[in-house]
Formats: sequence, C-alpha cells, structure tokens
Amino acid sequence: MPPKNRFAELLPEITAWRRDFHENPELLFEVHRTAARVAELLRSFGCDEVVEGIGRTGVVGVIKGRADGSGRVIGLRADMDALPIIEQTGAPYASKVPGKMHACGHDGHTAMLLGAAKYLAETRNFDGTAVVIFQPAEEGGGGGREMVADGLMERWGITEVYGMHNMPGIPVGHFAIRPGAIMAAADQFDITVTGKGGHAAKPHECVDTTVVAAHIIVAAQTIASRTVDPLKQVVVSICTVATDSTAHNVIPQVVKMKGTVRTMDARVQDQVEQRLREIVEGTALALGAKAELAYQRGYPVTVNAEAQTEFAAEVAQAVSGQVDTATAPLMGAEDFSYMLNERPGAYIFLGNGDTAMVHHPAYNFDDNAIPFGASWYAGMVEGRMPVSG
Repeated sequence: MPPKNRFAELLPEITAWRRDFHENPELLFEVHRTAARVAELLRSFGCDEVVEGIGRTGVVGVIKGRADGSGRVIGLRADMDALPIIEQTGAPYASKVPGKMHACGHDGHTAMLLGAAKYLAETRNFDGTAVVIFQPAEEGGGGGREMVADGLMERWGITEVYGMHNMPGIPVGHFAIRPGAIMAAADQFDITVTGKGGHAAKPHECVDTTVVAAHIIVAAQTIASRTVDPLKQVVVSICTVATDSTAHNVIPQVVKMKGTVRTMDARVQDQVEQRLREIVEGTALALGAKAELAYQRGYPVTVNAEAQTEFAAEVAQAVSGQVDTATAPLMGAEDFSYMLNERPGAYIFLGNGDTAMVHHPAYNFDDNAIPFGASWYAGMVEGRMPVSG
C-alpha cells in the first residue's frame, strides 16, 4: 500500500501549515502561537475533544473510531518547538523570528500529524480511540516528561504510544527502526576544580588547577576504554573548560568544566556516573587540589517495545516498501522516552533525503516526506485498531 491518496490531495494544505510553522518558530514551552494554531485546526477537523495546556503548553486531540470494541487507545506524538539558531536556508518561508528556526523538522512532524488527524476525523475507519499529542519543549526542556506528569496517559487511557522523527541521510519515503534501545540517555555534568593560584613563574608555590583539569580530561576517556564493557555504547565528552584567569602568566585558582554522558543501558549509566565521580575527586586529591562533580540525569534511554516495533515496521513497509528494521542506535537523546517508559510503543525514523543534518542552520524539512509520514501515523491507528467485519 503506497501513501494514502488522501494525503496527496491534502499535500498543498499540509505543506502550507508546515511552512507557516517554519516562518514562526517558538522555543521550549513558549510555543503559544503554534499550540493555538494546532488546537484551532484540530477543532476545525471535528475532533471529539481538544485540550490545551497539557504539560504547560501541549495540545491533545481525541478522535473516536466508528467502533469501540477493541478498548485500545493509540497515542501519536509530534513535537512543536524550534531551536535558537540563525537560519541559513534562504527559503522563501524562512524564519521571520531572529535567532530562532525549525532546524530539527518539528514543523514537519507537527504538520504530518495534523494531516493524519484530519484524515482520521474524516474517515474514523478504526475500532478504538486515537489520541494525537502535540508536545512542547523536546529540545532540552523535557516537555514529554511534563505531559506525562500532567496525567497524559491516565486521563485519556492511552494503551500504546508512537512517535516519529525525520532523518537526513535516509532517502525520502524510507523508514528506519529497531527494537530495544534506539536513542541514548543524555546526562550532563559540571566539574569545579579548586587549587591555589599564583604567578606562573612560581608553580611550586601553587596548586595548578589547569594541570589537574587536564589529568581529569584524559582520565575520563578511560571510562569508555577501560571501565565499561566494550560491547556497550558510551560517550563521555568534556566540552567546555574555563578558568578564572585570562592572563598569560597567572595560574588560576579555579577551573570549571562542562560535559555530557551518553549511554544505552541504565546500569551502564549508573556505572559511568560513579566512575566519573571517582576520577574527578581522586585525581584532584592526588594532585593536591579539590574537585566537585555535579551530575544531572537527563532524558532516559528511548526503548522500543518489541511487538509494537514489529507492527510499526509492518505499517511502514505497507506505506513505502522501504524499511530498515535493524538501524543502528543513535547516541542522541529524545524525550519521547518518557512516554515509552509509561506505555509500550515505538519510535521510528522517516527519511529526509540528502539534506543538512538536523540542528544545522542550513537544514530544512523536505515536504515530499509529508505523505509518507502522515500515512504512517494514520496507518498505525487503522492497522492497530482495525474495524472487524
């Protein structure tokens, strides 16, 4: 089954929504214009219920099928927020908001799910209930966590939940998915090294924090190479180093560092945090300084349930005939993980073609992907909750 004919008919309309969102990007939870437009469109489609303000600025639409014997409630999620990036696409519909752009394709995700919602409200050819979820603050704000904490799953009785993200480098219309961990947990940390500053010509009278920091940076790389099972994925990156001195001849009193940890397994996540703390504190102690580690857990691992992943792949196969069911996991993170921690479901990638990578100022969502993505969203509802007879 190719993309549904209805989405070919709707393509100009869905594209117009997408480009309007692209011109008017909003960040984190401040997606007031976007959320209002989403809610307006959902009501115009005839959704049975439209609720705003879930997880602060999220929107939920409810569409009941022509039957309700299955008892299933399928949740479909799209993210709405943009990024603090200056756009360099040169598109006629480029961002009109200085310093903000849809550099990750959330404008496309939102438009595709709106298209699916319009189709499902028109046809209602399913046995159960579809819940369309429009989430704020995926880009670092944890909007998925906030919607879950606001009772998303319980209030609408969601039994399964599915999400999708475009992916440059995969041909348009092709899909990629895998069971199990598909995206990493993302933690962040701050390290503060305190020593004894002084004149660079008299290092013996100082405790040189830059040397201590350098040893910590090098030692932290042994976590991946010598602490964690080599068959497990882990990234430890120290990304910024700053001192309280800008002079050429002053040994600083304090050095501060920031970094991130990416893991695919909760036990490895615990192991890395413990070992990093030991390295930070032990290295400083050995060199006569003091160091503190402030470690913050971020988005958890995104884990696809096996049965739901298999079905998501079957729907994708029916839509395009091109599905990679063993795609490599990514060390990026995704707060759809909070929803998958609450209900079984799956997260799938949709090809965006040979474009700039997401989070790049030249990135742009390919509108040719819209019929494929909207068909997959709708197909998940119709296929997972078929009308009998």
